[in-house]
Amino acid sequence: MECALTCSSSAKIALLSCRQMQCGSTRSPKLPNIWSGLPRFGSSRRNNRSLRTVALSTSAGLGSTMDEVPAANAQNVNYMWPDKKRPRVCIVGGGFGGLYTALRLESLVWPDDKKPQVVLIDQSERFVFKPMLYELLSGEVEAWEIAPQFSDLLANTDVRFFKDRVKCLYPCDHLGTNAPTAGTVQLESGLLIEYDWLVLAIGAEAKLDVVPGAADYALPFYTLEDAHRVDKKLRELERKNFGKDSAIRVAVVGCGYGGVELAATISERLQEKGIVQAINVDKTILSNAPAGNREAALKVLSSRKVQLILGYFVRCITKGVESQTSDDESKNMDSAADHSESLILELQPAERGLQSQIIRADIVLWTIGSKPLLPELEPSDKPYDIPLNARGQAETDETLRVKGHPRIFAVGDSSTLRDKNGKLLPATAQVAFQQADFAGWNLWAAINDRPLLPFRYQNLGEMMTLGRSDAAVSPSFTDGLTLEGFVGHTARKVAYLIRLPTDQHRVKVGISWLLKSTVDSVATLQTMLAKAQSGS
Repeated sequence: MECALTCSSSAKIALLSCRQMQCGSTRSPKLPNIWSGLPRFGSSRRNNRSLRTVALSTSAGLGSTMDEVPAANAQNVNYMWPDKKRPRVCIVGGGFGGLYTALRLESLVWPDDKKPQVVLIDQSERFVFKPMLYELLSGEVEAWEIAPQFSDLLANTDVRFFKDRVKCLYPCDHLGTNAPTAGTVQLESGLLIEYDWLVLAIGAEAKLDVVPGAADYALPFYTLEDAHRVDKKLRELERKNFGKDSAIRVAVVGCGYGGVELAATISERLQEKGIVQAINVDKTILSNAPAGNREAALKVLSSRKVQLILGYFVRCITKGVESQTSDDESKNMDSAADHSESLILELQPAERGLQSQIIRADIVLWTIGSKPLLPELEPSDKPYDIPLNARGQAETDETLRVKGHPRIFAVGDSSTLRDKNGKLLPATAQVAFQQADFAGWNLWAAINDRPLLPFRYQNLGEMMTLGRSDAAVSPSFTDGLTLEGFVGHTARKVAYLIRLPTDQHRVKVGISWLLKSTVDSVATLQTMLAKAQSGS
């Protein structure tokens, strides 16, 4: 089947007609009344307005043709679905929630006339397995292993991938009439995609606007680009300090899982050449983690001389100025140039009894706070039709459908759900992975006029990396059990290998990891033998 693009007479007419419940091409068939619920999704992790690339499939699978669309004054066009009768599913966002929903839809058994046509939209050409971004800094994995291209992952499926950013969403399903389409997604390239079902999996981005100077001087660690940026900065500092007595000063803001994993990874990488300080507003690290994980992390951080500054929050971040340096601090600086390039963090105590502090760092890593991207898709000329909570997440019912929008599902950071105790579910890959499975099944059920299943989150345990051969794993099926060190490291890698998106990618990554492990083992054995021979 071939994907085609036809020019629309006017984007404004198309969008206006959609919002008047006449949205959609006149060629689109009317939907049965049972199709009254569909998900919609807007994708994008960063506000990079220059991205105007659209990837379209040219066959039954995913094509590799990349057509550049002009960034300015782009002519709006309607995406023509290959089949005029089969359901149209648009998934916005290619993270855990979006990609795994698409793969789940592919794996289900469908009647020939009911199998949906699926379009996946993301601004990046790569899916990122975020829990293993830390291994990029340690050199334990390669980028292709944890960030494969969508074109490779979807090559043997009927899912079509669009590399673009969602600009606006125009849902129609909430108006309660039998329209020929459930809504329209407008992309920044000018492409208009009508859908029958929409899945919102747009994700979130780091929130740096809460502290003055954080957006200018701190580096987040949230995306593949962030990981490359941090690695590049560390390499620059390592080259600059090569052969010098001065240490690289690293400040990690936040001691949740992200901050602790970063501090452990970077302290192992720099060793005696670096000083890592971790700042946390609580009086302990990993306050919501199992006790076993917290104890394992404290033990590792202590052994690597990571300085924990607990009970403080960052008031502001500024550039270093020579006049602000005390005599004692100046003794630790190689030159005025080094000093001028440092960053100053003003720390305020979170409770009484502590004194304010000022620390200096060569690099500041920000791991606290995130903001959903869904509110950025709000049309400028009218209030948003999708109900959002205070954080900007879509309000959903227990089947993951957006309230008031039976044709829209929301998963991952785009949705808000509570567990059986009334507590909000965490924004983790584990939650998004499980929601994707339910979203795919409930789409199947809705299209086939079957009952939808309520989502029930199953906490399978918590894992964290603490270095190249160290990790902590606390499975949920056994209270008090924590796998640490090499055993925990192996268990974590095996668990994540199983969670990789496709069988083909799992095989390639598994072989790669096995070969690396074999080489490392041989090298370790040779080192031991060499030491034994020299000792004898």
